[in-house]
Amino acid sequence: MASDLQKYIQDHSKISSGPPARYRLPLHRLNLDKKDDETSELRKFTLGEQSSRHQNKTVLLVGATGSGKSTLINALVNFVMGVKFKYEVWFEIIEDEKNRPQTESQTTAVSVYEVFGFEGKTVPYSLTIIDTPGYGDTRGIENDDIVTKLLQDLFSISGGVETIDAVGLVLKATENRLDERMAYIFNSVTSMFGRDMEQNIVALMTHSDGTEPTDALQALDEAKIKCARDKNEPVYFLFNNCQKKKIENKKTERASKFAFETSEDGMKDFTEFLEQRPPQSLKTTVEVIKERIRLTACIQNLEERVLTIEIKQIVMNENKDELTKYEEEIKKSKDFTVNDNEVYRDTEKIESGRATTCNNCKENCHYPGCTWAWDPSWCEVMKDGRCTSCSGKCPVKDHVKENWIYVDKIRTVPTTYKEMKDKYKNLEKEMAKLKQQKKQDLDKAFQHIEKLDQISLNVDSVFTYVHLEFLMEKMKEIGDTEKVQKLEKIKDQIEEKNKAAARNPRRVPLLKPVHVQARLKFATEHMDDTAEDWENVMWSDQTKVELFGINSTRRVWRKKNAELHPKNTRPTVKHGGGNIVLWGWFSAKGTGRLIRVKERMNGAMYRENLLPSVRALKMKRGWVFQHDKDPKHTARATKDWLRKNRPGNEGLAP
Repeated sequence: MASDLQKYIQDHSKISSGPPARYRLPLHRLNLDKKDDETSELRKFTLGEQSSRHQNKTVLLVGATGSGKSTLINALVNFVMGVKFKYEVWFEIIEDEKNRPQTESQTTAVSVYEVFGFEGKTVPYSLTIIDTPGYGDTRGIENDDIVTKLLQDLFSISGGVETIDAVGLVLKATENRLDERMAYIFNSVTSMFGRDMEQNIVALMTHSDGTEPTDALQALDEAKIKCARDKNEPVYFLFNNCQKKKIENKKTERASKFAFETSEDGMKDFTEFLEQRPPQSLKTTVEVIKERIRLTACIQNLEERVLTIEIKQIVMNENKDELTKYEEEIKKSKDFTVNDNEVYRDTEKIESGRATTCNNCKENCHYPGCTWAWDPSWCEVMKDGRCTSCSGKCPVKDHVKENWIYVDKIRTVPTTYKEMKDKYKNLEKEMAKLKQQKKQDLDKAFQHIEKLDQISLNVDSVFTYVHLEFLMEKMKEIGDTEKVQKLEKIKDQIEEKNKAAARNPRRVPLLKPVHVQARLKFATEHMDDTAEDWENVMWSDQTKVELFGINSTRRVWRKKNAELHPKNTRPTVKHGGGNIVLWGWFSAKGTGRLIRVKERMNGAMYRENLLPSVRALKMKRGWVFQHDKDPKHTARATKDWLRKNRPGNEGLAP
């Protein structure tokens, strides 16, 4: 054994005696995000000392838990160090996922491993390996956004990574179908990179028996994973994961030798690929990530603006009702005072994190998701010194990064009839202005999607998908058919890709951190409520019923050319068949009134039907009406009515 390997064989670093004897390699740790070891999410581990005389190659590895990624990283290091089967040793820089504590295996930290000092052993260059844990786990898209932002930091900060020579998609050679989790992971990663990265993305097949992984290659094709191809087949390399297993006898020795040689052959081919493939700059990748973050912030800001428009519409209707109610009194006295509902913006503290907000526009420019930037000038929504999110595209200096956000609130102000009429005219003008701003914001969001399509290797990813339905719905409202068709095409591409891999993603309500905290608080406060308590609670909800068919996507399994078989068709009628909107009430005692909403549901209609349902259900004294934060429920007139008809009953569900 070479002397440069002997120095790493120390009793204090021994993991097991083997054979092969396993040793932990001594690494120097640097937290690139300047945090302590317990909280750092971007750390670099270095073995040996870097020499400027040698070239360095960088590999980004991505795979689900259980794919064998950790063993593959250790195998890469052993190959670069020149370890042979006959040495009966095995060195490790990372512990297997299954042996790690659960808290560590669930971390979002991105780890960089640098291996120096072995240039010329098996490869003429040093090696840098980027390990990305957490993609596609049970914590969902929010967690993946954190990992993506950490990679952006790694690609941007001093001492980080400027180029990548290969992206390795790690999967088992025995896979015959990519489930939704695996397809989600690979599509998420490829969506980060520019189009110039495709020829540097390869499949690294673990747990291989040395034969061609026909099923796994077909699974990659069916899932339409973007990667380098050779003769119309994904470029792949084979590895076995049994090199470190203890050798008990001749039989296990033969198996271990075969595993070692299979991986060694795969390493030779993969490192030759690295040597021949030109490195790709990460400038485009950083641009793709920033563009996606701006898209998300734009949609979040737009959703809040749309809600503001709807609240002001309700307030305007309430003011109309107020004027009509006191019409006779107003005729008798010009100085007659009425209650004016007024929408205003206030601040509200957030439970965790901070938000980038605009002092001029009174808007939340980046929340949630603004994690690492401690100053507005560093926030991703800032470009060329201005905000890309707020209405006024204001300069950076007009923004702050604090632990609060702007929210809409309604207050009641006594005012004269003349003042009310004047304000009503201004409100109409403001409504028209807001609607125009809404159209401009929708166009801007669509431009983000188009920009991603131009620069991203995989625009039709889950990151884009979560915003499509909202954009499509609002584009339909303003009648922009051309943009709706383009968005539907992207959506169809995503659904087709997910269908080829497995099933479509389950649709769930979009919960922001403030919603999560509110729901947790509500559940905690009512944890000890008895069944009798809940029997005295009344609920309500609204639904739309299609009069013919189902207004949603349906899928059928069929053979080719069998699309017109009756079981594979869905009857339709001209103009859709129509629908009706119903509003109902219920409690543990049964159902209350069911009414048809022929026009837009408003606060007055809402209040008129509550008390008859209470009487019909024979609710006990102290009954509770549990409702949500729909503007109709939070309107001043509704709150006043509840105080009058059921004092103390004003609780809102989160």
